[in-house]
Amino acid sequence: MTGGTSIAGRAGWIADGDLQKLLAALSAGGEKARIAGGAVRNALLGEDVTDIDIATTTTPEETTRRAEKAGFRAVPTGAEHGTITVIAGHRPYEVTTLRADVETDGRRARVVFGRDWKADAERRDFTINGLYAEADGTVVDMVGGLTDLAERRLRFIGDAETRIREDYLRILRFFRFYAWYGDGRPDPDGLKASARLKDGLDRLSAERVWAELKKLLGAPDPSRALRWMRQAGVLGRVLPESERWGIDAVPGLIRAETDLGWPVDPMLRLEAIVPPDAERMAELAERLKMSKAETSRLREWTLARSVAPETSEGAFARLLYRADEQALADRLKLDLAAARARATNHPEELVKAGGYARLLRFLGSWAKPEFPLRGADVVKLGAKPGPQLGALLAQLELEWIESGFALDRDELLSRAGERLGRHE
Repeated sequence: MTGGTSIAGRAGWIADGDLQKLLAALSAGGEKARIAGGAVRNALLGEDVTDIDIATTTTPEETTRRAEKAGFRAVPTGAEHGTITVIAGHRPYEVTTLRADVETDGRRARVVFGRDWKADAERRDFTINGLYAEADGTVVDMVGGLTDLAERRLRFIGDAETRIREDYLRILRFFRFYAWYGDGRPDPDGLKASARLKDGLDRLSAERVWAELKKLLGAPDPSRALRWMRQAGVLGRVLPESERWGIDAVPGLIRAETDLGWPVDPMLRLEAIVPPDAERMAELAERLKMSKAETSRLREWTLARSVAPETSEGAFARLLYRADEQALADRLKLDLAAARARATNHPEELVKAGGYARLLRFLGSWAKPEFPLRGADVVKLGAKPGPQLGALLAQLELEWIESGFALDRDELLSRAGERLGRHE
């Protein structure tokens, strides 16, 4: 059904010539193509649209034929599931044939292609994701998504348990989309079904679980979603490290991000809800198949020392020279956010918050100095390559650091010469 709602005035991208040409090519000769899902949802909400998906009655083979005839490039990125990526005007569009799930094991579905738009809408997860838009922007809603979107209500299409049993990842998607688009309490049926079927999360690949968690943690404010995930037993299922540590630090971190202009950082938010325990974080990173960069960041964070807020900038610089800057920044941000949160009832915490903020500003403008000496410099003074040369350089570098990086090259060479002379 359509209710006269249109995205034409809210989505300038819909007038793009290549998009219109593609939609026209796919809709010729009795076929039909519509913009589907997230692009329609975000346009209605006035939010950015990064990916534009298209649903069509044409088969993958016909989609490819028509796209290429129109002068576009077609890539069979998921042809077995009906999806062809069409590159039109340097922009990719995922074009998927209407489908109906036939058989599922909770992770993947065997599908057949069809021409029934209502059946295609009803196989999707949530009502706000089951919206389509015609080429002119007119919204087509067959599942009640417009009303739910207006009321910021996240609701499964049809029976929540049935939808989840088709793909257990939908439990995490339920909380992720609630974090991004929901308001008030989560839908009771979705919440109960998620709690009842949470064991099914164990069937999912680690990569899919971590990808969803990152998207959830990347929401403007995931606090409420995390709280409901914990209550439903879902958070402990996918992130048991958070159970005893808790999620109470997240609201304070969100407020600090908003007040201080910090960018949204899913990894920092993760660090706020897990213990800084190197062994446990190594296990977590392995279990969730994190990237090397993510694993390294977690490890360095656990190893970084907490810095007292009254630390002088000179002492902090000496610490920074040997430390991982990202890890120290993470520690300082979490400590600053915690101090600001405590200051609500304990005003003296504002002094600590000011200290952490001062150190963060210093870190942001700090450039690591370069040690002025090289081994070759000392060899020219008569030193022989080997362990003793290394030990001498290490001692001189330590003295340079302790001087606040004030010792210049000449002074360091003089000290090196004195020590070499004593050993002759």
